[in-house]
Amino acid sequence: MPVAKKDARSVKKTSRIATPAFLTNLRGVKTWKEATEWLEWRGIEDIECITPDQAGVARGKMMPSKKFTSNTSLALPSAVFMATISGGYPEDGNGFTYPEDDGDLKLMPDLSTLSAVPWETDQTAQVICDLVHQDGRAVEFTPRNVLKRVVAVYADLGWKPVVAPEIEFYLVRKNPDPDYPLTPPVGRSGRPIGGGQGYSIAGVNEFDELIDDIYHFSEGQGLEIDTLIHEEGAGQLEINLRHGDPVELADQVFLFKRTIREAALKHETYATFMAKPIQGQPGSAMHIHQSIIDKKTGQNIFAAADGNETDAFHHFIGGMQRHVPNALVMFAPYVNSYRRLTQAASAPVNTKWGYDNRTTAFRVPRSDPGARRVENRIPSSDANPYLALAGSLACGLIGLRNQIKPDAPVGRTVNDDEIELPRSLLESVQLFEADEELKTLLGAQFVTTYAAIKKAEFETFMEVISPWEREYLLLNV
Repeated sequence: MPVAKKDARSVKKTSRIATPAFLTNLRGVKTWKEATEWLEWRGIEDIECITPDQAGVARGKMMPSKKFTSNTSLALPSAVFMATISGGYPEDGNGFTYPEDDGDLKLMPDLSTLSAVPWETDQTAQVICDLVHQDGRAVEFTPRNVLKRVVAVYADLGWKPVVAPEIEFYLVRKNPDPDYPLTPPVGRSGRPIGGGQGYSIAGVNEFDELIDDIYHFSEGQGLEIDTLIHEEGAGQLEINLRHGDPVELADQVFLFKRTIREAALKHETYATFMAKPIQGQPGSAMHIHQSIIDKKTGQNIFAAADGNETDAFHHFIGGMQRHVPNALVMFAPYVNSYRRLTQAASAPVNTKWGYDNRTTAFRVPRSDPGARRVENRIPSSDANPYLALAGSLACGLIGLRNQIKPDAPVGRTVNDDEIELPRSLLESVQLFEADEELKTLLGAQFVTTYAAIKKAEFETFMEVISPWEREYLLLNV
């Protein structure tokens, strides 16, 4: 008997040694052969082939994993990437033309994003896809390709952008009737959550089980959360991600949004990334930390050898100051987004910059010279992460190219000052369409498509009569 036990342990040990390393990867494989073995090793029968649309919503197809690995051609109609958030379509005009044939675009799985879907009861996997035309050309107007286009321009100049997003969101009670306002959830104490809980550990502990599921679901996908905190709003949380490649981080935000919503639903709660979901409560932001690395030296181009600030650092800020207002529709994409951008609120409404000044649009956090970065505090959490990162990096890149000098930094409170940003969605769209340098970097087809969608969404919003209008106009005018 002892010999048999020894032999069994020996076989088990040999089996572990023989297991290829890629099979134990929680996220990503290199080849289709590895993908096939990865899926079989986990007993996964279904796979979701997903891609972000203009709103950042996951679109795609679900299929048996054996079909996925059998060289099957995957496609989606081009109209998927021209639809509004309510499912409508924009009118032709101003450079936008709806394709008469509504032809297919090919889905190209990025195997480096292959991971499990841990909240599914059946063994399921997911993979993020890019879109190409039938002849293999990248589709210019899809969000992941827009970000890749901007990152490629940096690469051509010998640079590598590094980003770290911070995503705020609210947990709210289930609300199936949109006519009723959203309300904070009830925590484990049995009482509705109140505001003013910034950085409160007790506030986080109110949702211990839900947060545990967020962590477990994230770990199951190979996603790494840096920190999680309770923000100022009632039931408002923030997740910070580790810095890295822009496309990889946009992928993570895309997947985190799905993950957080699924974890919340498991606990009979909604998670919302609306910019301003509850009247009287702070809005939700997606702050973006940015630095640029020289690919040859591996050094941060914002810091000189002696640790001082470089011209590149100032030019990057100058580009942000000059062009972020024109790209605001990528950071504040809905009518609701502009409810967050108001005076004397936690969100900046200016184009100023400063050192560790959270009232400025562009904050330079305290850090060692090698970690010097610029935080864009304007984007709201309702923004498509691919487009927010693309827009922010594009504005900085224009500053680098044109050597735009920034204004002097400010050391006082400036979010009480006059609003320097566009005040409405339509105004933002007009500035967006008129900025030729942004259009060149982001792609003309994307700009015209995205602008057309935003105009259509505004017109749909204008069809809705609000409670404010009924309260103050019904009997008074």
